[in-house]
Amino acid sequence: MAALIPSVPSIPRPPLGLPDPLRRVHVKGDLEKITARGEEAPAADGGATPDQVEAIWETVLDWYRAGVHPALQVCVRRNGAVILDRAVGYSHGNAPGDGRADERTLCSTETPFCIFSTSKAITAFVVHKLIERGTLSLDDPVADYIDGYEAHGKHEITVGHVLAHRAGVPNLPPEALDLEFIEDREFLAGILADAKPFARAGKYLAYHAVSGGFILGEVVHAATGKDIRTVLAEEFLDPLGFRWNNYGVAADDLDAVAVNYVTGPPTAPPLSNLLSRALGHPLDDLVATTNDPRFLQGIVPAANVCTNARELSKFFEVMRRGGELDGVRVMEADTIRTALEERSHLEFDFSLGFPSRFSYGLMLGARLISLYGRDTQHAFGHLGFTNMLAWADPERAISVAVLNNGKPVIYPEVYKFLGTMQKITSEMPKAPADERYL
Repeated sequence: MAALIPSVPSIPRPPLGLPDPLRRVHVKGDLEKITARGEEAPAADGGATPDQVEAIWETVLDWYRAGVHPALQVCVRRNGAVILDRAVGYSHGNAPGDGRADERTLCSTETPFCIFSTSKAITAFVVHKLIERGTLSLDDPVADYIDGYEAHGKHEITVGHVLAHRAGVPNLPPEALDLEFIEDREFLAGILADAKPFARAGKYLAYHAVSGGFILGEVVHAATGKDIRTVLAEEFLDPLGFRWNNYGVAADDLDAVAVNYVTGPPTAPPLSNLLSRALGHPLDDLVATTNDPRFLQGIVPAANVCTNARELSKFFEVMRRGGELDGVRVMEADTIRTALEERSHLEFDFSLGFPSRFSYGLMLGARLISLYGRDTQHAFGHLGFTNMLAWADPERAISVAVLNNGKPVIYPEVYKFLGTMQKITSEMPKAPADERYL
């Protein structure tokens, strides 16, 4: 994919501490000094070579030099082995305009990030687990679980429609993310019930940036009597020994979470209008919201899972392996196959404004146009705002997570983000068919 995007020369930066109209972070000197390495297995354990691993990391560093992410964190697993687990940059500080005197904290491989919309993949698998148990069904009307949801003709919307972003209710008013009411389920249910669909359920693909997560979270709570955070922990995280990877964090962990920063050139209409409509808030306001302790301790199923790249790639590794890891099974392989059934094939997305390929809750890869690189039609995962991505590719036996804390929308070197994903894919050879789980 990167080869299809023309190279754009880097633009010189102003001196350290002076305003930069492109809102970039300071990147200078030996990057090894600000690089952290986790426990990595020999490349051969994953059927790769050291040169392939280093080629991937060099691409990450080249992307980091674009100056739009204070920190980047990447983990690549192949054949179950963690062959790359590294971070570069700062989890706190080094924001655009910061000077040498500003306090900074180096990012480690253990640092958790808020993963924004990548959370939707985890939410989807929670719902599919309850479907596996018989607690829910894809065909269940949402109105069976949320009082008053049938208002404005929403009685036909099903759980499956919401998972597939085809429910017709992609937008909610800004009040849905009012942090004063983040724990008020009655308030949220009222907002969901008042929503008016823009089209009949199932007719169009329109990415549900915030609404879908709140709907599914309420469905899970009504069906189980437990909040979705508790269900995720009981069904997946606790049996597999996760430290992070849940919605929000405990109060004692707030200071550990990487701070998000607005970076990159300011957006202008019509792009800024599109973002505000999809996200419910202007970009700067949204990023500030995600750093608020109330957001980081609440439950926002579409957007506030907090984790690091190692644990997030582990979650996708479980799914790549058919729902089992280290002898612990948390999901049946047939359930995962259902979750990956294609519901939209590069169909125009009325929220995102470009063609997308979705299953019941996951972004699917493709042969040519794919976030995961070319020839990834069997890959599945999810993008997070912005330039965050986690996925598994059964054909290549890989599970990957790429996290960061800079929030640019469009910037001159955006092709380096796409190029990093393509490099990971191209350096990892396909596994023999008899060694794949899905």
